[in-house]
Amino acid sequence: MSTPEPVRRDRNADISLSHQTQVDIGELELTILMPCLDEAKTVRICIAKAQRFLESRGVAGEVLIADNGSTDGSIELARSSGAQLISVAKKGYGAALAAGIEAAHGKFVIMGDADDSYDFTDLDRFLGRLRDGYDLVMGDRFRGGIERGAMPPLHYYLGNPILSFIGRLFFRIPIHDFHCGLRGFRRSAIRELQLQTTGMEFASEMIVRSALKELRIAEVPTTLKLDGRGRASHLKTWRDGWRHLKFLLMYSPRWLFFYPGIAITSLGALLSTMLIWGPVSIGGVVVLDLNTFLAGCLLTVIGVQLITFGALARYYAAITGMLPSGRHGARILRWCRTDRFLQIAAMLIFLGVVIFGICFVAWARVDFGNLSDSRIPRFVAAGLSLTIIGIQTGFAGFLFGIFDIPRKGKS
Repeated sequence: MSTPEPVRRDRNADISLSHQTQVDIGELELTILMPCLDEAKTVRICIAKAQRFLESRGVAGEVLIADNGSTDGSIELARSSGAQLISVAKKGYGAALAAGIEAAHGKFVIMGDADDSYDFTDLDRFLGRLRDGYDLVMGDRFRGGIERGAMPPLHYYLGNPILSFIGRLFFRIPIHDFHCGLRGFRRSAIRELQLQTTGMEFASEMIVRSALKELRIAEVPTTLKLDGRGRASHLKTWRDGWRHLKFLLMYSPRWLFFYPGIAITSLGALLSTMLIWGPVSIGGVVVLDLNTFLAGCLLTVIGVQLITFGALARYYAAITGMLPSGRHGARILRWCRTDRFLQIAAMLIFLGVVIFGICFVAWARVDFGNLSDSRIPRFVAAGLSLTIIGIQTGFAGFLFGIFDIPRKGKS
């Protein structure tokens, strides 16, 4: 074993590296990367298994520990076990992995937790798929086998299946275990994604951004066993589950804004159209009247607002590069112009004011007393709703223009 090189600073200025190199780094095919935070009971075991895999398969590689502030001796144990080590000052699972990816020397990276829940001696499927040209290879613990007690029932039956289903639905990704911590990838491809999250949602960001970038993704069975730390996991079920869900929603304006907005607008418009001329009886039992009509107007306003939010979110995502433009994004970029929105807003406001004005004149004719025509309050509500939608649309048009200022400046 060669003498460790002096500690040096990474270009990100928040990690320090200490290398113990057994092969020329220019020849490395694989980096086995493990984030670590107080894993003294298991880190040496994981390193030994990873080294055994590299040696037994004749793979030119390294074992890299990305320590995130351990105080239990994990750092010393990792260093004495012959692993390369980086100390990451920025806290978080994602921060540790991002720094590890930057510091890795392998063409491919296989990452996994340093808690001895994953079998680092059995990485053949991952490496094989990477050699076949796949950019991201996910493990599937449900197909490979989960040891009793290794995954909490809430995660097994609810959290993982639901979040994985949402990921497949939102992004059409054929992955059944979105949150498997054992995964491999082509380092250059993942670096190009410029992943931003620092917490547990880093795992979801990697998959989503890879799919949006149209990288080649595969899934292979892997196992999960009870970890050997003998303490509670760093994972916080509800907090981290919400962070994953929030990330999936924010990266899918269609499902966060467009589809709910279309559904709510359709329901509101249906109720308003049905009841604009008077009450409607359903089956001779239920009578829908003015209150239901007002609810329909309110639903329409809310639904249109959500659709507008969706257009704004997609527009912003496209011009900032957060999401690829794509066919729908390009259409939104072409269509969403401030002048066009102001024209639509002017028409809606004009129509709303005209309807309200007609109703006001009808009320004035009875000296602002009781109205005999029960349709007048309905038309008043309809006119006000159109005016509100028009005002919202106009201001949204200006917001599109504000979003476009940096893009115009660059061009």
